Amino acid sequence: MPDYMELNRELWDEITPIHEKADLYDIEGFKAGKTSLKQVELSEVGEVAGKSLLHLMCHIGLDSISWARLGAKVTAMDFSLESIKLARSLSREIGVDVDWIQANIYDLPQNLKGQFDVVFTSYGVLCWLPDLKRWAEIIAHFLKPGGFFYIVEGHPALNIFDNSSGIEEFKVTFSYFENTEPNFWGPCGDYTDRNTKATHGSYEWTHPLSAVVNSLIEAGLKIEFLHEFPFTCYQWSDFTKKSTDDNWHVKGDNVPLQFSLKASKPE
Repeated sequence: MPDYMELNRELWDEITPIHEKADLYDIEGFKAGKTSLKQVELSEVGEVAGKSLLHLMCHIGLDSISWARLGAKVTAMDFSLESIKLARSLSREIGVDVDWIQANIYDLPQNLKGQFDVVFTSYGVLCWLPDLKRWAEIIAHFLKPGGFFYIVEGHPALNIFDNSSGIEEFKVTFSYFENTEPNFWGPCGDYTDRNTKATHGSYEWTHPLSAVVNSLIEAGLKIEFLHEFPFTCYQWSDFTKKSTDDNWHVKGDNVPLQFSLKASKPE
């Protein structure tokens, strides 16, 4: 069987230099003090000053550094070596301390000790995970009793629709339910620039919302809230349009486009 996660890691190593220059990430603005965090997670995570925070699947680390700027003691991990190299370079240049770890998320317990007040992950992470049960167990492993896990992510309902470039309306194309084998997406335009094509394809897994919730419950966590939103904080397709609230909507706001969830570890 192919090592799908290793193949995906090669993709993220390739596209990291693209993201370093991408307008979406606005690294120059970030260096000047702009936060990468959106209002949803800022309001729902709340005060982090003085808290220990583990950021899972941090990519180039802008959110990690943003949480550290707000006073959290941050540890951040990603499987892409190039992403961690860039994150480490940025934090050093900006002068913000973050502990960076390059590891496959499923190997994290062998690469990191300790527990944290907050475990955080966001935007575009679930599709890279073949095993949600193990993912949730790792989250529980790293949470202190009384600590909480928080995720904000594109709604799984979006996975049934074709979001290829040029598609201007909802077209049901894929199953909503979990797949044991990943879907393969051939090399295509990067999400930060559809005109810039990677040479690697991607292997992605589908997980319904119930699987996310149940994996966390089965790992011993208590669901504090589950919120669904009729918008995304990032452009998901050509038929999502930016509104005056700085979020991306579809006409009528009648489809769930994003969700957030908070789960705590009992004392």
